[in-house]
Amino acid sequence: MSTKSTVALSEQNKPSRRKFFIGAGATVGAVAVATQTSVGKAVIQEIGSTVKVKEEGHQITAHMRKYYETTLL
Repeated sequence: MSTKSTVALSEQNKPSRRKFFIGAGATVGAVAVATQTSVGKAVIQEIGSTVKVKEEGHQITAHMRKYYETTLL
């Protein structure tokens, strides 16, 4: 196998942005169609009922508190 054919084979197997966006577009389209079916709507409703809504405003976690303590002058 020549060097030229080895490079050509590696270029064919290399992922490209174009292939990524084509795949992402197809996936988004399939999800959009699936959410409009009765099963998709039931799944969305089930997920919506189990997700806990956060209260308004920010909540300081222990990690954030430690960060703020280390940045005090």
